[in-house]
Amino acid sequence: MACRLADSVFLFKGPHQSSIRTQLISSHTSPGICYLKLEDPLKKGIKHKRYSFSAKRVQIVRAVAVPVARPPAESSSVDNAEYRKQLSESYGFRQIGEPLPEDVTLKDIMNSLPKKVFEIDDLKAWKSVLISVTSYALGLFMIAKAPWYLLPLAWAWTGTAITGFFVIGHDCAHKSFARNKLLEDVVGTLAFLPLIYPYEPWRFKHDQHHAKTNMLSADTAWHPVWKEEIESSSLLRKALMYGYGPLRPWMSIAHWLGWHFDLSKFRSNELKRVKISLACVFAFMAIGWPLIIYKTGIVGWIKFWLVPWLGYHFWMSTFTMVHHTAPHIPFKSSEEWNAAQAQLNGTVHCDYPNWIEILCHDINVHIPHHISSRIPSYNLRAAHKSLQENWGKYLNEATWNWRLMKTIMTICHVYDKEQNYLAFDELGYKDAKPITFLKQVMPDYA
Repeated sequence: MACRLADSVFLFKGPHQSSIRTQLISSHTSPGICYLKLEDPLKKGIKHKRYSFSAKRVQIVRAVAVPVARPPAESSSVDNAEYRKQLSESYGFRQIGEPLPEDVTLKDIMNSLPKKVFEIDDLKAWKSVLISVTSYALGLFMIAKAPWYLLPLAWAWTGTAITGFFVIGHDCAHKSFARNKLLEDVVGTLAFLPLIYPYEPWRFKHDQHHAKTNMLSADTAWHPVWKEEIESSSLLRKALMYGYGPLRPWMSIAHWLGWHFDLSKFRSNELKRVKISLACVFAFMAIGWPLIIYKTGIVGWIKFWLVPWLGYHFWMSTFTMVHHTAPHIPFKSSEEWNAAQAQLNGTVHCDYPNWIEILCHDINVHIPHHISSRIPSYNLRAAHKSLQENWGKYLNEATWNWRLMKTIMTICHVYDKEQNYLAFDELGYKDAKPITFLKQVMPDYA
């Protein structure tokens, strides 16, 4: 028999000794055990440091209760939907999806997609190349002609345009660009060269990201910091405070350096292709950079290459962290990890302004890409529409906004098994000033 306390309110102390108002929502275990729902302090206008809750973080208390009949499923569903709605508003999401049932497999989801979304269309593929080349050339022209006060706009355009080069190489690496695999490797290598990105090393590590998305220690993309890691060195902790805080939109630079140029990170059967990619990158640097400097000087190299490259890394970092980072999205050990839950429930669809979506070839329509990386970028929207029709209540969806970025940059830091993440400043470190600074200056509006 279930139990319920009608209109009961409890007060308890949170991690910062602030009183948080809670409401009982339902119970569905043993008699005398009741579940409490935490009211979102943001909705009450309470100034807060950080209170974020995931579906797993339900507090259990024992109380004397009058046994009542179990509420109908519809009522329970409404309660949970309201809870997720509050979390969505707090985190900056449009929707936080329901937990995916354990018995759903990745194959079940993939089989629900129409077969046409897997088809390669040469015309659409080369159209994306034309868009990127044209928009990049236009960006360079704008940099050359723009007065100083319009340079930031020219740089923003050009940095976004060369992000499209990355997406083309990304399709090539997933074998979803062309039917000719040698052509894909050539196009992918060339697309990555202006970014100084070695194609094959990135491909090998990115495949691991897809195979083990949101798996602790195994995912090669963003992952939480271990508490033991930040306590091992005060210098490392300070670096991570900035890297996971104010500098997070450029942390892909550290990832690029750390993962793709170290031969010891690759298997012996991968080394030949890795070395070819590295040789291409170094050749581009040895020839391309001196030519830019010869024609335009050091200032020209900064204007035409370095600043747009930093713009690319802004999007590379931002896209990657938004795709898989939120307080309610867990990282799990290999024993607990579930492929369908990680790829459908653990990936975020985020809408950006239309010009960004066009220049970046819809890479942020990201959930279908994690259901199957063989879906070409130009078919991602059709695939996402199918997922919305068949699995819509399980999807995490957002529109890019300040609240979303603030949530990621001020909360999603240190791994915690029960809460998914702890913020650096919650752990009491005196050197957490970069995080407290962000909490003060970043706006809360979505």
